[in-house]
Order: sequence, then C-alpha cells, then structure tokens
Amino acid sequence: MPRIRSTKHSVQANAWQQAVEEYLLYRKADGLRESTLKAQRETLALFFRRYPEAWNDPQKAVLQFLSEDIKPSTYNYRLTYLKSFFDWCIEQGFFQENPVKRFKKRKTDHRIVQLDETIMTKLLQLPDKSTFAGLRDYALFLLTLDTGIRPREAFQLTKDDINLRSCEVYVRADVSKTKISRTLPISPMTVKAIRQLINARHPAWKDDVPIFTSADGTPLTKNSWGDRLEMYSKRLGVHIRPYDLRHTFALYFLRNGGHALALQRMMGVDRQVELTPVWH
Repeated sequence: MPRIRSTKHSVQANAWQQAVEEYLLYRKADGLRESTLKAQRETLALFFRRYPEAWNDPQKAVLQFLSEDIKPSTYNYRLTYLKSFFDWCIEQGFFQENPVKRFKKRKTDHRIVQLDETIMTKLLQLPDKSTFAGLRDYALFLLTLDTGIRPREAFQLTKDDINLRSCEVYVRADVSKTKISRTLPISPMTVKAIRQLINARHPAWKDDVPIFTSADGTPLTKNSWGDRLEMYSKRLGVHIRPYDLRHTFALYFLRNGGHALALQRMMGVDRQVELTPVWH
C-alpha cells in the first residue's frame, strides 16, 4: 500500500497523533456525540500504542489488532472506528486503500434478559439506602424500570430536568442519544426516591451537578455503573447488565398492552424500525 509519511518512528508517532486529532476534530464538527468521540479516541490510541508501526504498515497492524481475543461486540466497534478513520485518511491523501475494507462484522449473541417480578423485588431491596450511593442506585433502578431511559442519558440528568410535582423527567436534546428531546412519566415511588436523593446531596453541589452522581460529586460512567451492577448481580445470583433494565421495561410495556409506536418514542428510537428484542 503506498504511504505518504516518513517511516522513522518519531515521525510516525507525530504523524498518527496529528492525523487522529484532525480526524476527531472533523467528526466533532460533523456532529458526532462526545461519548462516541471519546470511544473513537480511546480505540485509535490503543491501536497505535500497541502497534507503533501501524502508520507505516497499517495492513499488518489491523490484522493483528482485529485478531486479538476479544468479544464480537468489541471487534465490531474496533472495525467500525478503524474503517471510519482510514476512510478519512484516504480522503486526506495519506493512504490509497483502506486496510479494513475486506473485514466484515461478526455476529453478536444478543442476550436479552427479562427480569421477573421476584428478581426485580429482590434487586430493589439490595441497595443500602442509608448511604448516598445506595439511595442513588435504588432511585436509578426505579427510574430505568419506569421509563427505559438509557444509562448515559440518566447519568446526565440535572435537577432542572426533574419535575417532581408533575411526575416527569425531561431528557434534553443534547443528552439524548438521538438528539431529540422527550418527556418521560415516572411513578410516585420513583418521585419519592429521587426527592430523597436530591435531599441527600452535598449542600455545596451546584444545580448542574448530575442527579445520579458519585458520593464525591463526580459523574457516573458506563464502567462505574457496570461495576455497581456486577456487585448486585453477585449478591442476587443473576447477571444483570446496565441495558437489561431498559430491555425489561420494553418487554413489560408491550406485554401489558402498550403500543409499539409509543414505546419507540419513550425509549428514544428516532426512526421507524421493525421491533426487535434489542433496544439501544
């Protein structure tokens, strides 16, 4: 594959770092979400750190990177991010051929979990509500089971997004995965839990500190919330992932007579699609 840049290691490092920064700036200007930009940055940095010669010999590096012992979902993310990056590199004249063009996505095993009422009752009894973290987890469980809100959307909710009087949660456009705002009804039980959580906040925290935050005021993340669920899963004896609560909401909504289009709107799916058991 023809290459434009120098093969010297120091020059290569500078070349790929500059290319990645320019690429991410381009994608940001194109409207890509911050969470996706972060994921792409981490994937590209990992790729070039593990394979320093990748800028000089991308075909070999890509083959090694995608041959690692990883889950199909991780493989697919890597493939998608690398393809997008190298497509951009071709447009810039860095390369003439995309080194990942011959690779195809792998089939993933969509493990859909419906938590029955007994499991949900036990799960809601596990958080220690005498602590801020336990009260937060309890309120977040209820909110997700009430609305099917995505974890990342819930993590960014602030006090201004919660109307306890009207029992509603507002998902702002800049928070929504689809960039379309929506208003979600919540139950009195969830209202009570969120009110208790707000009252337990540190008095020095400003209103823009998220509702569902750590005890020191730092935002929850996908990984930190996953760790909390892993802890509860071990105590419960049932493996629960962050999206399982969202899926459970969807399944119960439909089985209780809810309309598919209403579910689509509540869950923030922005296009007409055939219903499948997986909602992201």
